[in-house]
Amino acid sequence: MSKRGHVIAAPPAVQLAAEQGRAGEGSWLGDWVRAWDRFWFTPADPLPLAVIRICTGLLLTWSALVWLLDAEAFFGSRGWLAPENVARLNDQPWQWSWYFSAEAAGSAASAAAIRGLAGLAVVAAVMLTLGLATRLAAIVSLAGLVSAANRAPLNTFGLDDTLGLLLIGLVVGPAGACLSIDRILANRRGVPPAAPSVAAGIALRLIQVHLCVVYLFSGWGKLFGASWWDGTAIWGAAANVQYRTLDLTGLARHPLVTNALTLGTLFWEAAYPALVWPRLTRRLCLALAVAVHLGIGLAMGMMEFGLAMITANLAFVPAAVMHRFLDPLFSHHRSPAMPLRSSP
Repeated sequence: MSKRGHVIAAPPAVQLAAEQGRAGEGSWLGDWVRAWDRFWFTPADPLPLAVIRICTGLLLTWSALVWLLDAEAFFGSRGWLAPENVARLNDQPWQWSWYFSAEAAGSAASAAAIRGLAGLAVVAAVMLTLGLATRLAAIVSLAGLVSAANRAPLNTFGLDDTLGLLLIGLVVGPAGACLSIDRILANRRGVPPAAPSVAAGIALRLIQVHLCVVYLFSGWGKLFGASWWDGTAIWGAAANVQYRTLDLTGLARHPLVTNALTLGTLFWEAAYPALVWPRLTRRLCLALAVAVHLGIGLAMGMMEFGLAMITANLAFVPAAVMHRFLDPLFSHHRSPAMPLRSSP
């Protein structure tokens, strides 16, 4: 309304948007669109992403160091896997690895380039862990992981797949917004603490959705195995002398326990995408994830993979829970101008 009491009409575009909004308020399509918008674009606290970054960086540093120990055997033209067999194993029309370019150089230059690139992957992983030039470190780390997986496909396993899942989220979101050297440097420049952001929310949602897809196909894929239906799959792993790190052959005296562990694991994994979202079942679902993956790590010698999967499950832990545990640890080591909390 103007000063003289005349009503000022809204622009036609604004009126049309308002009418469409009112028309969609009661429709299922409008509800679906609003729910989609809330799911993907609600600002989120970057603290969970920072915790995931640290755990991912530590695991990636370990993995990159293992590659570096014998880089020429893993990635060299005279290594364990001949270059001409790589394309056949990858079985895709296009594949990329920075080790392919290194192999194109002469023998001496190729060996030095391969070691240099493997060393670069280690440096990037360490920088990611510390949160130094975080976005760049995440991008280089992802490039190094993809390069290693495409050049040495026979030497990769679930750890590498899970690290790739996590690195995509760390590239997208503000993983260095807190608990990082980047945050310390920003504090010294007087930059205010990072507020909840849409980018952090998208990054966490990407990890969550990707993790649900992994569990869905893994769990439902087990339904094709007869040993999962008759409850003996866990015993098959425990009885494999070449595959175990703990002697669990005592389970042979307790077939009901073996059946319960097998069928319980199958139900949890197949139902994970449905159980992890409701608050009522989320805590139980995440607790079972920790138990299952620690069990795999301790009993089957795949601790790195187990820790990587537990790290991915951290995406479902609310930021408030992490603040409850982490705030007291840092309360005596920061000034009021350097809060850990990233929300106002």
